[in-house]
Amino acid sequence: MFALADCNNFFASCERVFRPDLQGKPVIVLSSNDGCAIARSNEAKALGIKMGAPYFKIRNLIEKHGVAVFSGNMALYGDMSRRVRWVLEEYAPSVEVYSIDEAFLDLRGMEHIDFDSYAKEISARCRKLTSIPVSVGIAPTKTLAKIASKLCKQYPKLRGGCYMHMPQDIEKVLRKYPIEDVWGIGRRSAAKLQARYIKTAYDFTMLPESAVRKIMGITGVRTWKELQGIPCIEFEDGFEARQSICVSRSFSSEIYDLKELQEQIANFASTVAEKLRRQNSVTNEITVFAYTNRFKENLPQTHASALATFTTPTADQRKIICSAISAAEELFRSGYGYKKAGVIATGIMDECEMVRSLFEDTEAMEREHKITSALDLINSTYGEGTLKLAVQGSGRIKSMSENQSPHYTTRWSDLPKVSIK
Repeated sequence: MFALADCNNFFASCERVFRPDLQGKPVIVLSSNDGCAIARSNEAKALGIKMGAPYFKIRNLIEKHGVAVFSGNMALYGDMSRRVRWVLEEYAPSVEVYSIDEAFLDLRGMEHIDFDSYAKEISARCRKLTSIPVSVGIAPTKTLAKIASKLCKQYPKLRGGCYMHMPQDIEKVLRKYPIEDVWGIGRRSAAKLQARYIKTAYDFTMLPESAVRKIMGITGVRTWKELQGIPCIEFEDGFEARQSICVSRSFSSEIYDLKELQEQIANFASTVAEKLRRQNSVTNEITVFAYTNRFKENLPQTHASALATFTTPTADQRKIICSAISAAEELFRSGYGYKKAGVIATGIMDECEMVRSLFEDTEAMEREHKITSALDLINSTYGEGTLKLAVQGSGRIKSMSENQSPHYTTRWSDLPKVSIK
């Protein structure tokens, strides 16, 4: 058996944890620069606010119904995600983090458990310890577990947990489940299937394997078998390091000054270095890019990039930042307003696999490692950005986030204050 734990309306739920006055009220969370809605509470969905709706188009609806609006706060969401994962790890020997708000649990070998009660217990425990509502679906395959978790959201009487395993129950659900909502079936594949009058997941399971293979290849066959209760998608409980890391942002307004652009790129490079160290990796090259606003056709346009390489692969913050700001100077053109920039690390390898030169200054490397470790420890203890390089300026990205909530769990200065009278 497999379980899928899915946090309900995750970003909006995170905002409600520290704003209990918003329970039962419409809430939306906006993308970077407050561009569009990327998370909606059930109440906001009921008002007709669509996923991805541009903020400027729904302002009247928001004001009319008193919708609470928040700018994205990824520091808060990432920390709340970790807290939910810690709870889930109590209930299964292996947990596969699928996304920031979803995780699979490997329950194989635990067949003696009452899975229906177990699913409800996991959901209740997550709610009690994190205040995040979590839907837990348990089924013979990962694809069916996904469907079971969605049933929890549709039917409150399930109390956050659904165990779907009896063939007749699975068939009943699949007969009503839209083919486009099945995990693993993308938009193009769904269109091909619908053109063949395959409207539901059950219709899909009735196709012969040869037809599925012809339409969707081996990936489609795996999904087809999973819907029939045959596990085909591997459980990936190990951490797989990313082979490239990109940190980029659009700015709230164009940047014309080199120093200001370098400050922003230094912050991107700092985050890249931090992510490398988090997965115990090093990089031998970074690409810095910056481009103008393509929607302002009346202004000069450019899309520039510069490559910086390292003789010895590194995850050292200072080296990566110094190379990034030099690359920024190389690509910068006076008179151009840069709207977006970023840093991409490639050539990533495991730190343990790095081949070192016999002529390296090992004492200097050890000293750099200690400095970086101390920097990480201080920032993780006292909050992100507590210590930073001077070239990073304030350490804040130039983006519009007028409605961002405090960093309640990751910044000491933002801890909630309680007054007792």
